[in-house]
Amino acid sequence: MSDTTSTPSSPTSSASTLPSSAPSPELNTLSLTEERIPVSEADIAAAAALKAQANKAFTSHDFPNAARLYGEAIEKNPNESTLWCNRAYARMKLEEFGYAISDASQAIKLDPKYAKAYYRRGTCYLQTLNHQKSISDFKKVLALEPQNNTVRSQLQATQKLYRKLEFEKAIELEGEKNPVDRCHEIIAEGGCELDKAYTGPKLNVTDEGKYQITPEFVEGMIEWFKNGKTLPKRYVWEIVLGAYEHFIKEESLVTVNIEEGVTCDVIGDVHGQFYDLLHLYSLTGKPEPQHYLLMNGDLVDRGSWSIEVILTAFAYKWLYPKYMYINRGNHEAKDMNSTYGFEGEAKHKHGDQSYKLFAHVFTTLPLATLICPTQPPRTKKTNDILSPEGRRRFFVVHGGLFSKDEVTLDDIRKIPRVGRQPGQQGLMCELLWTDPQEALGRGPSKRGVGIAFGPDVTKRWCTLNGVSGILRSHEVRQNGYQIEHNGLCTTVFSAPNYVDQAGNKGAYVRIDSFGEQSYFQFEATPHPPMKPMAYVQGGLGSMMM
Repeated sequence: MSDTTSTPSSPTSSASTLPSSAPSPELNTLSLTEERIPVSEADIAAAAALKAQANKAFTSHDFPNAARLYGEAIEKNPNESTLWCNRAYARMKLEEFGYAISDASQAIKLDPKYAKAYYRRGTCYLQTLNHQKSISDFKKVLALEPQNNTVRSQLQATQKLYRKLEFEKAIELEGEKNPVDRCHEIIAEGGCELDKAYTGPKLNVTDEGKYQITPEFVEGMIEWFKNGKTLPKRYVWEIVLGAYEHFIKEESLVTVNIEEGVTCDVIGDVHGQFYDLLHLYSLTGKPEPQHYLLMNGDLVDRGSWSIEVILTAFAYKWLYPKYMYINRGNHEAKDMNSTYGFEGEAKHKHGDQSYKLFAHVFTTLPLATLICPTQPPRTKKTNDILSPEGRRRFFVVHGGLFSKDEVTLDDIRKIPRVGRQPGQQGLMCELLWTDPQEALGRGPSKRGVGIAFGPDVTKRWCTLNGVSGILRSHEVRQNGYQIEHNGLCTTVFSAPNYVDQAGNKGAYVRIDSFGEQSYFQFEATPHPPMKPMAYVQGGLGSMMM
């Protein structure tokens, strides 16, 4: 297990891999159609050879190369439906569900009885929360393969999930009591007393009977978690409520000033990978007066220790509110938690009311953070974009930029977020869901939600707002980070060997008081034998892998 660092002057746009997959250029000239295009025997043979290479890359978990090779095969022989379906599968592994839906749809156009293509498209619709379309495709699979009991059970699980989500929406419209208020009521009524049999780390209790957090408790809690044990429900509520009291006071855009001698580490997605998070914290150090931490969303889902991750982060927020910051990601949302495991894990470990509390407190997380070094740059770069005060500052957000140019920092600061879900459109959705693209302008999202924004969009927005660069997460990068858009946009991802199969490094970015950035990479850490997505409800976990 090795950890490597790079100096502020060393990284370039080639420091990590290129974006995981390119759009489908062949779809620009080949609209979705069942019409056959004349193909020579030589091209058919070349496509078969490329397909074999792509299959080998796929089985080696080299999904970017698999997608590329399937694409080259498609260029040789666009008539073969299996090539489109296979590339859809590679893109699913890259979480490029929008692209995968297009590929699977073309496979279906070429072969309307291709059950596997319907299944993969249905899975993509499920992952992009289009449950009704997913149900329709699973039904089509069963019409073609009536004896496919695996798909039948997945159809039933998806229907159950859809009904549940629709019921919850109806309950919310009826005005269910705020879960924070309800938990306080239950505590006041004596309905959540500390289990007397509990022998783990203890929170301090004041003379007034209120709980207080200490560094010793957090250290003991982490060791307790490492030993596979859970906290009592009362402590879980106290930690979440303690963090909530700080989140609720913060604006949707938090400003963090980095004074002389202070550094701030920006951490990307960790997705419930608790043992990797502990290794990461051993590298960054704990939050303290001279060193801040900013976790940039997607702390939960996918990994099967999401409770341990979020409680550790929230405990640090409660303990060190001015040194620990947490942005909301697209997975700190109810529909994602219902699909990707956190809801099942929270309910399994701590009950329904605990999950409701987490879900509400997620809506109080800030949507972005503006990191503001307080010292002027040591050396000014030719393309530096500085604040009105002549300082560098960095916009840290989970996803990215917007479908329109004129959005200002004040607009973001004023977004009403508490009690709200990101939805499928609007500023909150775009902050949490969008991705950068190499091409100029804006394009469709490879995920099927949000948009893609080009380097010109980034430069205009940074210039308008006096921002020196954007740090975002939301996407796997094989080397843990990637600098793009002429240095104005950096992606940082902190879940190494994502879902136990991506083989990527993790990374974090350190910013000092002069606005200089350093990049640190790290490898995955062994963990106990529990698979990702272990708590996904209704047997859908295997579909998400």
